[in-house]
Formats: sequence, structure tokens, C-alpha cells
Amino acid sequence: MSHTLLQDVLFNAKTVRALDRLATENTGISSFDLMQKAGAVALAELIETFGEPSFLHVFCGGGNNGGDGYIVAALAAASNISVTIYEVGNTAAISGDAELAKQLCVEANINMQEPSVDCDLSQGVIVDSLLGTGFSGPLRGNFALAIEVINSSFLPVLSIDVPSGLSSDTGAVEDIAVKADLTVTFVGAKQGLFTGRGPALCGEIIYDSLDIPESVLQKMSPSAELMDLSELVEYIPELDADVHKNQRGHCMVIGGDLSFGGAAIMAAEASLKTGSGLTSLVTRPEHVAASLARQPEIMACAVASGQQLEPLLDRPTVLVIGPGLGRSSWSEQLMQKAMATDLPMVVDADGLNIISEGRVVTNIQNRSWIMTPHPGEAARLLGISVGDVEADRFEAVRRLQEKYNAVIILKGAGTLVSAQAGEPIKVCPYGNPGMATGGMGDILSGVIGSLIAQGMDLQTSAELGCCLHSAAADMAVQDRGYKGLVATDILPYLTDAMNQWDQELS
Repeated sequence: MSHTLLQDVLFNAKTVRALDRLATENTGISSFDLMQKAGAVALAELIETFGEPSFLHVFCGGGNNGGDGYIVAALAAASNISVTIYEVGNTAAISGDAELAKQLCVEANINMQEPSVDCDLSQGVIVDSLLGTGFSGPLRGNFALAIEVINSSFLPVLSIDVPSGLSSDTGAVEDIAVKADLTVTFVGAKQGLFTGRGPALCGEIIYDSLDIPESVLQKMSPSAELMDLSELVEYIPELDADVHKNQRGHCMVIGGDLSFGGAAIMAAEASLKTGSGLTSLVTRPEHVAASLARQPEIMACAVASGQQLEPLLDRPTVLVIGPGLGRSSWSEQLMQKAMATDLPMVVDADGLNIISEGRVVTNIQNRSWIMTPHPGEAARLLGISVGDVEADRFEAVRRLQEKYNAVIILKGAGTLVSAQAGEPIKVCPYGNPGMATGGMGDILSGVIGSLIAQGMDLQTSAELGCCLHSAAADMAVQDRGYKGLVATDILPYLTDAMNQWDQELS
């Protein structure tokens, strides 16, 4: 079977449809042959994951996704598995390959009925083939009822191509969507499975090319790519035996207004533990003692104004500004002085909010910088709602990159990185729900700043930083579980992960 758990390149629905056409035109394989292959792969993966079920409940829509489900049902019945098909939508209008697939089920005398709240789903496995990659907009007819019936059962669920109700292009859900335990996707991996609501709804993702030749797949450009930690780790600089601290860069973290000192301290500590030769912290005088007590290796500098910051800016290799920065006059002064330099910058949190309010306008378009917004900050930077951002995270990160001419990291489940217009957007496949807690973004900004300080370019630093940060969180969860995870819990795992990678490369 030609599957991998994750395919590096990702496509939108339009491109996948084009790949389907190219496959039939260039290989002589009919579209019905591809549908039969998809159904066979889906059933095989179902049995491999859940074991051979005694009962199979297949929910079929009227399109080609439903056709895949009919094939699964027919093959299961041929293997003496008891099958019930629940038909949704205008089944009288079914045509083409889906009609041929349904006819196989008719000939096998498989029970077909409409779904209802009284469906007997007490045992077996559910197959979701209601809506495919072409779905968008609100649910119509009894599709919502069918999805509710699926989700209210306690049975394992396999979704074919995409959990029904989830946009394969954006990872957004407008009404309701199937929550699957396993998603088997074909021809090209769909970008929406890996961001937004996708990671929460897809379960394990398995990709199968259906034996379409690589030469065909390469004729279409991907719209996104999954970041690969095993490739990015090769950019971590090796240390010569005679290396000294000044060769490993100096990361300066600027932030920590009154009541927000912890954010800047965490960012500085993350920078230090990710390998920066020197890490300094510019903060309110009230927070210097806390920094020294927690991590004396951080060079904590007290400043009461932007004027006091200015002479310190000839020291660092890179600036990280925003963690705990606040929005006071002190905050704005520091932001203005930082923006007036030519130093590369990582801008997070209130640094982004100050920019979105238009209070700092110096040299925005010509900066060498990374911006790390969460959806709320992204919405403010674009002048739209959070709902608009989450409705299409790919479009939001593209617009941010174009507007600010920066490397943009749009945080969230399936963090996105956009570095240059026209290039595929990068998607982070690592991370876990335990990361949804205060301070995680501060840790990330410090990690990225440290990588820049060590000589990596902005795009590599952004991609590796996201992956390192999320992988460290995954390591922490393996040891501790995700419930009650806090940002500082992942700090030792940053160091552990980097050292492990060094050992693997040596």
C-alpha cells in the first residue's frame, strides 16, 4: 500500500481535482478505477486501525465522496461484514461514477435507508463519506442531522478524504463537522486538514496516492507544505571546539511593563536555553530582581524610558520586542526606539498591538522582521474580525505578509508561516492542546530570536522555531500529560531536544 502518515506537500481542492483529471488523462486509469482503489484503501486502513468490524455503518452523500463510501460498503459486504448504508441528500440525482458504485451495493442487496436519531449505532465502525473536498458554505438538507447522529455515537469513525463539514481548503467549520478518529485522504493531501479545526477533527491522517505516478503529481504546484523537523534541524549550527559566546549571537528581549514582567523573563529564558551566546533583558526596574533570581545568566537591564534604551541598542544581534510590553507611554517609547534601528526583530504580543493601532510607523515596509500574531492580533493588524481570520487562515497569513513585508507566523492549531508572496505557506504539524495557555507565545518569540542570533535567516528561524517549540511541548506532554501544562514546563525540553538532534546528526 502506497501510503504515508504525512505528505510534505499540500493542495487545495481545486488543484486536487486537476490532479484527478491529469491522472486519468496521463495513465489510462478511469475515474471509476480510482474510486475503486480509494474504497479499497479506505477499507484496508479501517481494518488495520480498528480491526475487522462485525458491523459497518456507511454514511453516503450523492457526490463522488459518497461513491467512495458505496465502494467501501460493497467490498465490506463481499467480506461478509454486515453493512448498512445511510443515504443523505438527493439520492435520486446520483450519477456518474457514484451511480456505478451505488449499483454495486444494490446488486449486493445491502440495506439502504435515511439516517435518523433512532439509528442503531450500538456496535461496529462508522464510515463518513457524506461530503468531499468540494464542500463549502452552510450544510443543507439532512446533512447536519447525519453528522449529529455520527458524533453522538460512541463508535470509531473513519472519514474519507475529509471529515464532512470541514473545509478542505481552510480548515474552518461553518456549522457542524464530523469528529473522526481516522481520516484517509487521496491523490493529494488537503491543506485544511492540518490547521484551524482540522487537527481537532481529523484524528490520525493517512495519505495514499492511489498509485498515481509521481510525474503526474509534480505537474501541479502545492499551495502549502508541512514543515519537517528532520530537515530543519540540519540548520542548527555546529559548534567548533574553540567557539566563544560572542560568536553565538546576542538576543535582546524588550518588554515587561508593570504587572507583565513574567512574559519578558520567559522569552529571555527561552532564548538562553535555545543556544544564544548572550541574552539580555530590557525591562522595568521592578522586574530586574525577579529575572536575576530565576535565571542569573540573563543580563537584566532596567530602563525607565526610551532614551535609556537607546545606548543599549548597539550591543545585540537581534531584538525580541513585545512580550509583556504593555501599551503605556513607556511601551511606545521602547517600541519607537527599537523600530528606528536596522536590527532584525521578532515582534510579538503588545508590540503587534501597538503597530496595529498605528502609533509606530517608522520603517515598517523595509524592516527585516518576523511577526508572530495569534488570531486576535492578526485580526487587529488586518482590521478584520477574529472570525474572518479563522474562516481562512491561509488567506489571513498571506495578507499579513503582503501588508507588512515580514515573515508572518500565524499561531494556533496548525501554525502557519508565510515568508514570501507566491511561495507555499508552511504548516507546523507538531503541537498539542496543552499549549493553549498563557506564556507559550512568549517562549516561542524567545526561541526564534535565539535562532536568528545564532546566524540563521529569518525564514529558517521562523520555521525551525515553530517546530522546536511545538516538539518540545510534545516531549513535555509525553512525560507529564497535557492537562495542567504551563509555558515554563517546556523550557528544559528545548535544550533536551536540541541536544538530541545534535547527537542524531553527529
